[in-house]
Amino acid sequence: MLIDYHTHHARCGHAAGELEEYVKRGIELGLDQLGLSDHMPLIHVKPEEYYPGMAMPMEELPRYVEECLSLKEKYKGRIEIRVGLEGDYIEGYERQIEKIIRGYPWDYVIGSIHFLGKWDITDYRQTHGWEDKDPLVVYRRYYDAVQKAAATGFYDIMGHLDVIKRFGFGPGPEHADEVIAMEKAALAAVARNGKAMELNASGLSKDCKEMFPSRRMLEEAVRLGIPLTLGSDAHHPQKLGENLDQARALLAELGVEGVAVFKNRKREMVPLRSGLTDV
Repeated sequence: MLIDYHTHHARCGHAAGELEEYVKRGIELGLDQLGLSDHMPLIHVKPEEYYPGMAMPMEELPRYVEECLSLKEKYKGRIEIRVGLEGDYIEGYERQIEKIIRGYPWDYVIGSIHFLGKWDITDYRQTHGWEDKDPLVVYRRYYDAVQKAAATGFYDIMGHLDVIKRFGFGPGPEHADEVIAMEKAALAAVARNGKAMELNASGLSKDCKEMFPSRRMLEEAVRLGIPLTLGSDAHHPQKLGENLDQARALLAELGVEGVAVFKNRKREMVPLRSGLTDV
């Protein structure tokens, strides 16, 4: 089965393309399932006082869901659409997050850490945030948030688990053992709470030049028996499926035979299609 479970579109403010363009592109690529998973609206900062184009406005959320459901019906029999959300975990805002997640008929919700407080560690405009911080302290805070997110029960899939490495900032090699311990603790939390994890291929085109998570973390996830799914994190229709050939090949190399798919927040494992040609 060919799937792509992590995509974004124009509503979020920093991606291009309408939802239907992604659906049509998915059909061209021969995807069996396409997950639409745009960013949850901002809940902990006032959009007008923050960086522009971070996420869809709150008033767009019901329109997003309605459009996804409409496309799901329109293209039935040609491609299976899954209605998803990339739902930030922000400590202290659990009640607001839960209200959004419980309030709509999602097929799945990706749990991602973008924000440490008001600092979005994934935004290229905010890399100056590293300047006055000890990278080891930032990593501790980040991986602590991952563990807390996994424990909430809000999410079905944990997203780009080591995205903290995106811009190449991090502790020095003398702290490698502690970083590995943080990674293992985060993965253990994912496994303990029965969550799936994505192999997000977008890291190959970022400064870190490797997928999220790293092969090291992926091997540990496989050892722990964490169910895995796949996402390109496309922000343009032409990026749909990008580098997922490499992701599938890596999973096959590690002996992974199936990937997780979702419907009505119920997980099912389907055979991995591991062909080396891109979708």
